[in-house]
Amino acid sequence: MFRITVTPQFGDVDGLKHVNNNVVGNWFELGRNPIFRFFTPDLNLSYETWKLIMVRTEADFVGQIYYGEDVEIRTYILHIGNTSFTTGHEAWQNGELKAKGKSVVVNFDFIKQEKQPIPDDIRKKLEEHLIKEEDIGKDI
Repeated sequence: MFRITVTPQFGDVDGLKHVNNNVVGNWFELGRNPIFRFFTPDLNLSYETWKLIMVRTEADFVGQIYYGEDVEIRTYILHIGNTSFTTGHEAWQNGELKAKGKSVVVNFDFIKQEKQPIPDDIRKKLEEHLIKEEDIGKDI
């Protein structure tokens, strides 16, 4: 599992005085960066080197996130297929789960415009962050 801490900015707050739901998706993207580095260590976005394309993302908002308190973003692997994998994400504030989500990402060759099998060495790295379904949403 990867963990990062984000600090809500003043501009992240909406008219209801809590962090806008759109911001959480950006935080989940930040949480995926260590996984992206498995495929492209320098995060070079050229067609020749970048290997991933997102095909699905979803989020559930289970509590309000407020300005003035840090948020922990947790990122882990839920499933590994032949050419794709699913990441899980959670946003925690003050020890409470506030949002959770999933993303499906495909190993993709942008030059050939086709999906590619996940290399064995990267698969092993992904497996190190595979979480059991019963641990999802627990404060671990």
